[in-house]
Amino acid sequence: YTLVYGILFLINFAHGEVFMAGAFSTLFVARALDRVGFLNDSPVLAILVLFLSSMLISMTVAVILERVAYRPLRGAPRLILLITAIGASLFLQSTFRGLYGASSTAYPQIDILEGGLSLFGVGVGRAQLVVILCAIVLMIGLFAFIERTRTGRSMRAVGEDKEIAALMGIDVDRVIVTTFAIGGLLAGAAGILFVFIFNQVNYFMGFTPGIKAFTAAVLGGIGNVLGAGLGGLALGILESVGPRLFLSGAEIPSPDQLQPVVAFGILVLVLIFRPGGILGSAEEARA
Repeated sequence: YTLVYGILFLINFAHGEVFMAGAFSTLFVARALDRVGFLNDSPVLAILVLFLSSMLISMTVAVILERVAYRPLRGAPRLILLITAIGASLFLQSTFRGLYGASSTAYPQIDILEGGLSLFGVGVGRAQLVVILCAIVLMIGLFAFIERTRTGRSMRAVGEDKEIAALMGIDVDRVIVTTFAIGGLLAGAAGILFVFIFNQVNYFMGFTPGIKAFTAAVLGGIGNVLGAGLGGLALGILESVGPRLFLSGAEIPSPDQLQPVVAFGILVLVLIFRPGGILGSAEEARA
């Protein structure tokens, strides 16, 4: 979300479906690996194959989405782009529902991710630990790419001013496609991490994580990569402790079911009181 917004000022509400596309399609790769025994005989290599498959599929969907849905409307008012993004989201949901069915499906079990271990006296599931470590590596890699590489500098230049960047010899179309490709790769990786925790995929699985990702981006300062990472961490902590912290004593049977209320409540409060987010944006109006 924050990468695309930083360059196109577009809230890509179809990003949740890009996330879904990689994880849902890779289900069939996981089943094939499980049938031949490779999934648990060589689990590390199998997990790498799952990551590669999901990332490539999500990247392909993201690039096609940019080329077909967004590029022809690049000069259109933002409202039209927003409506197009919502339409693209619904289109992808319906497409994958037609391709793979409407029911939720479980991934094959990966034995190496089962169980847990103790870190500093705190019990942590292996799957949770893998998710945490992968998220840190992906975040550091993305930040380093944006800040240290020639392509990353080109992306920041296009985000500042497309016309001036083009005059300086930057291929704006290539930079925008690269941005969507990177967003797709990250969405595909996130889809597999999601599967490690919840073990369920369906055509609608990208909606809630997509909205929460948007909330995290706004909370951290949309358009700011580091802010998005901090926003995601803050949102996760608030969702985990918020319902019991704020609703204890209210005699609510299952306060944990109100986690989405916390997420959307935070989004509304941030938009009202600090639209620039935690780290702020160069111009508050951009938020």
